[in-house]
Amino acid sequence: MTSTPTARRFTRFSAAAMLSVAFLAGCGEGSDTSCDLDACTVTFDRGVEAKASVLGIEAKLISAQNDTVTLEVAGEQITLTVGQAGTEVAGLMVTLESVSEEKVGIRIAR
Repeated sequence: MTSTPTARRFTRFSAAAMLSVAFLAGCGEGSDTSCDLDACTVTFDRGVEAKASVLGIEAKLISAQNDTVTLEVAGEQITLTVGQAGTEVAGLMVTLESVSEEKVGIRIAR
């Protein structure tokens, strides 16, 4: 059976879309990630060595106290506070979204 040009294009598009989603999703230890085309939300577990690889960089939770968090992002150590404007690291904007007793939520955007 011969496939049509439209069927071949659809197959190539589907494969490329699945690879893009896999690349954006990221991976990590002690963390959960959720990504779209331009940003990822990373939720770190507190009390463990938590890190995640997203958008081509690695982010690691160093410490958290009250509403202030220290992270290592793309090899650079930064301190963020809930509610402050994001900090630029490696061409990406990093923002602290939430801090609780169990979790720390950040957003990394292009």
